[in-house]
Amino acid sequence: QVQLAESGGGLVQAGGSLRLSCVASRSLDDFTSMGWYRQSPGKQRELVAIINRERNADNTNYADSAKGRFTISRDNAKKTVYLQMDSLKPDDTAVYYCKTELTYYFMRWRTETTWGRGTQVNVSS
Repeated sequence: QVQLAESGGGLVQAGGSLRLSCVASRSLDDFTSMGWYRQSPGKQRELVAIINRERNADNTNYADSAKGRFTISRDNAKKTVYLQMDSLKPDDTAVYYCKTELTYYFMRWRTETTWGRGTQVNVSS
């Protein structure tokens, strides 16, 4: 069973930066996707950034709100996925969650989805 642990959240002023980390309990190469999502009070959880493994290559995608400001990356040796967030805005205030998907075959194709517990990000104006 996969376990994820996020860290790096906190309080920052608008225009500042934070780097979130998500440490996985197994090799990142096992995952078909690794992503960051966020949820604000009263809103649905939304995708922020994702790495999809396609044909042994990383394909990254970002929400429009994150493009040009956020960068998702990974460090295989540390089994860690990062979200570098720059030029933060008050609208970025949310709980940020790490999510992984692992697809494997056992009698049929299966996908194991795992969520972390989240880390709070607060951006003051």
